Amino acid sequence: MKMPFFASSIVFCLWLFYELKKQRRKASSLEDSFWARETAANNTRKKSLDNLEYISVPFDFLPMDVLKEDEEVAECHRLLYSLSEQKIVNLTGLSNTDLKLEYGAPNLTVLMDYDQNYTVLARTLQKWASILYKAGYIDEAKTILEFAVSTKTDVSATYSILSEIYNKTGQSQKIESLLQIAEGLNSAMKPAIVRILKESGPYNG
Repeated sequence: MKMPFFASSIVFCLWLFYELKKQRRKASSLEDSFWARETAANNTRKKSLDNLEYISVPFDFLPMDVLKEDEEVAECHRLLYSLSEQKIVNLTGLSNTDLKLEYGAPNLTVLMDYDQNYTVLARTLQKWASILYKAGYIDEAKTILEFAVSTKTDVSATYSILSEIYNKTGQSQKIESLLQIAEGLNSAMKPAIVRILKESGPYNG
């Protein structure tokens, strides 16, 4: 009775050894590939940034007069005006290596600044819209959120509230457009956002 158990143990140990060795080879290959790309990225010369999709804040389109005396809203306005004087680019999902390969290593710092500006923009728009929505300014909140979505934000609350607004205002058919945008996002938040949208409106049940 002991021999089959012993044989099974040997087979298991051999299988485990093989799997560990395979994983080490895979990890080594991935590491080599990473450093090869990183070396190439660091040697990439500076390129033009003219083809970047720069984002402008459309103040004439946004509801700047609604609750403008509110302290939190005023802070959102202040941040947006400050951002409007800088360059804003959504580079979500692109690693530093990707950026260096595409635009050259010397541009990395400025690109990180552009992307950080976008992060602040997306969060500020979400906060502002949320304040107006909770205060009952649904159409105004919708305007802000739709602009945020047009910039391909990956803030899940933006999609959640906007889909809720569409349902409340009898525009649930617009959730299909949100879903298409969400499915095209280059972000780790994509699955969560898609799930939120599929669980809302006409997709629910």
